[in-house]
Amino acid sequence: MELKLNLQKDLVFFDIESTGLNVLKDRILQIGLIKFKTSADDPEELFYLINPGIPISEEAFAVHGISNEMVRNKPTFEQLGKTIFDFIGNADIAGYNSDRFDVPMLMEEFNRIGLEFDISKRRLIDVQKIFYKMEPRTLKAAYKLYCNKDLADAHDALADARATVEVFKGQILRYENVDYTDGDGFTHPAPVKNDINAIAEFIRDDSILDVTQRLKYNAKGEVVFNFGKYAGQVVSEVFRLEPSYYHWIIEKDFSAQVKQIVKKIFAEMKKP
Repeated sequence: MELKLNLQKDLVFFDIESTGLNVLKDRILQIGLIKFKTSADDPEELFYLINPGIPISEEAFAVHGISNEMVRNKPTFEQLGKTIFDFIGNADIAGYNSDRFDVPMLMEEFNRIGLEFDISKRRLIDVQKIFYKMEPRTLKAAYKLYCNKDLADAHDALADARATVEVFKGQILRYENVDYTDGDGFTHPAPVKNDINAIAEFIRDDSILDVTQRLKYNAKGEVVFNFGKYAGQVVSEVFRLEPSYYHWIIEKDFSAQVKQIVKKIFAEMKKP
């Protein structure tokens, strides 16, 4: 029997192919989205090849096989971005390794065309996190394990998004009665179930503040740096001692989300 996802709000699965792996400097050249709506039984799909405006790296081409020539006459993200933005709407977001790659890259693309993709009120369902906690493998292996099929069109955005949907449903069916024991020895009764709220709670990491993992909370709930020479140090204290570090972050290649967070921290410091 086909599993019907238990949704509290719309849920969009998506996958991208890109010019490279740098979420700040590289660009999206293919995107596939599948939207599950609370008001409809059948999902909606959206798929685009995109002219990224920059060359595709040889390493990326070796993975997805999309050449510069294939996207030369395709529309740009600036032309397609609003359509993609509106298609997603206020839906929750799901994907495979999406928290670390697809989501931050999509956020940067939206930011370049003046659209703020706010994730603070969305649940992020990274299917890879369920998989890595329960069965550490790759998407191809996940598809074989949960769906008992071979993934023939790997690294095609829409095919990967479709495979991710099937893997996610397979995970729910496989683990709905399976307890999880974490690294500290605590057992969590059947955390994977047909409930988006429960799954989001199971895989979320409250210590990480931004999707590029540059900022996080320490044990005291203070925002600290998660990179560079001030790793582990409280952001506001660093800014008080070295205000130029704030300006350096604003001027350099950090994500729009990181810049928004440090701007708020800096502004709070300036209040009497």
